[in-house]
Amino acid sequence: MPYLTPASAGTASTGLSHGFGIPGYAHPLVAPLEWSELTRPGTPVHWAVLNVSDGPGTRPDPHCLEAAGRLRNAGVRVLGHLDVTFGARPLGELCSDAQRYLDWYRVDGFLLDRCPTEHSTLPEIRRTVTTLRELLGGGHIVLGHGTHPYPGYAEHADQLVTFSGPWSDYRWSQVAEWTADHPPERFCHFVHGVPRAHLDEALRIARWQGAATIWFTDRTGRCGSTGPWEALPGYWDDIVSLVGTGVSE
Repeated sequence: MPYLTPASAGTASTGLSHGFGIPGYAHPLVAPLEWSELTRPGTPVHWAVLNVSDGPGTRPDPHCLEAAGRLRNAGVRVLGHLDVTFGARPLGELCSDAQRYLDWYRVDGFLLDRCPTEHSTLPEIRRTVTTLRELLGGGHIVLGHGTHPYPGYAEHADQLVTFSGPWSDYRWSQVAEWTADHPPERFCHFVHGVPRAHLDEALRIARWQGAATIWFTDRTGRCGSTGPWEALPGYWDDIVSLVGTGVSE
């Protein structure tokens, strides 16, 4: 059974230091401020995903090359975006995209977006991760499930995205018991539509549920926007201050 809902949890602060995982800003030409802010001194970024054009694109993009280079020079890990389409995408296609990311942008790892969660698909994802690590010579692998998967997935990746969705779901979410067997550094939460007034609450939920890498935004992806993750939160300075210094309970 899951445990630790916001209504029932009374766990004291663990002193956990959170950091940002950037699921995928808009293209650097469209979002220059977003990319530049990630290299601002004191900004607690664990990694940022580079998604050129639903993957690496068909040729090197000079603007993405520049953005990735600035991040690496600032010590920020850059991950390539690979859409595994819930296990339906052939390994050869994934490896081809991965190699282009490595050749053109020198990425440090990959986010496997739309990763399946079932026990039956674990062998194929294990094979994919093993192959990507061989290409990388190690690297950092994040499985983008968006919900709690079968526990065995945790044995084959550096991090799992165990929540991705709106604040209206996150504030009442529960965490799977098996996650307590792993440190918070293994888990990521992406939450959109978080009002500024509830930002402290959202950070407490992440602590209670044991997720060290987060991305919280007040963006919703409505009104013609292509996605809630592509722009800075309206409270960017506030969340940088809260996450960078730690939030007292």
